[in-house]
Amino acid sequence: KSPVPVIVDADGLNHLAGNTAILKKLKVPIILTPHPGEMARLMDITVADVQHDRIRSARDFAVNFNAHVVLKGARTVVAHPDGKAYVNPTGNSGMASGGMGDVLTGVIASLMTQGFTPEAAAHAGVYLHGAAADRLAESIAPFGYLASDVMNAIPGEIKKLTEYG
Repeated sequence: KSPVPVIVDADGLNHLAGNTAILKKLKVPIILTPHPGEMARLMDITVADVQHDRIRSARDFAVNFNAHVVLKGARTVVAHPDGKAYVNPTGNSGMASGGMGDVLTGVIASLMTQGFTPEAAAHAGVYLHGAAADRLAESIAPFGYLASDVMNAIPGEIKKLTEYG
């Protein structure tokens, strides 16, 4: 019944598993941000099936449920209800730690509250999140940084992008 776009991550995705038909009833845009395990539960398939063709998994779900899907993982896939899917070039293995998805969801939500469309918020959020982690991997170490480190590096990535105009 939400009058505004909805972003679902973590336990919200777990609660949707087995009840995805509810997504077809929504009157507002929805963005789902599953990792491969959550995507497998939503689709009632194996993680191996999701990983075998990540683009197809994200695209099929996005089209079938009129949702924007951010399938997290090595080269995050962003898919939309119109069937378009994109692979994000930023990010690294150091992001495989607790809280990273929370930061990503927060960035996407923040962009949407600033007026970005769901598509633009998903793309920009995924890109900025990964770019901030890439900067940390270059300046600190390829791993060992925290989600809060990525969160704190995001404003610098925004500044960098806005300087290029």
